[in-house]
Amino acid sequence: MPSQKLDFDKAAASWDDEPRRLKLAEDVCAAILKNVGSPAGMDALDYGCGTGLVTLGLQPHIHSITGIDTSEGMLGVLRKKVEKLKLCNVQIQNIDLQKEDALNRSYDLITSNMTMHHIKDIRPLLDIFFKHMLPNGHICISDLDLEGGLFHENNEGVFHFGFDRNWLREVFIEAGFTDVHAQSVAEMNKPDGNGEMRRFGIFLIAGRKRI
Repeated sequence: MPSQKLDFDKAAASWDDEPRRLKLAEDVCAAILKNVGSPAGMDALDYGCGTGLVTLGLQPHIHSITGIDTSEGMLGVLRKKVEKLKLCNVQIQNIDLQKEDALNRSYDLITSNMTMHHIKDIRPLLDIFFKHMLPNGHICISDLDLEGGLFHENNEGVFHFGFDRNWLREVFIEAGFTDVHAQSVAEMNKPDGNGEMRRFGIFLIAGRKRI
């Protein structure tokens, strides 16, 4: 029987039950904080925030953070976390930036974790990020190294089987970002699309808006 496409709304309730996702978010947050230096006064945007693992990992260290996603199921889980913790510096929005630029403000830091491989055309999204980034702001995007289509059981809705770091760096530079560099930040051990355990590398690509 063919595997089914992942339904993020249905998966939301048990999304955080997977330890490897929690560990990945911890590793990515640590790498982001190391890259940006002193983030205490920063206003951040977390694109494709899901249940908020990275959003809430960064929240204690920054001034404010806005999590956006297209899955209302995922955002519902995040809303419950924010309400339970009584957080005042977290905003949540259901926005699809692939359809329109619906952002109404700019940010010091823009992050995204394991979302870009689901984006068919990356450059227009990076243009939106650049437009809504404050001068000298930071962008930190984490995603898969090239993985040959084995990370997901079903690749419907997956447009990139990981990324070539050099290619992605050039796309960032073309969008206007400077100081662009990539580094390994995590590994995830999980069954591949064939059911065999495999180790997948995750990297962070970071840059600045030097204006």
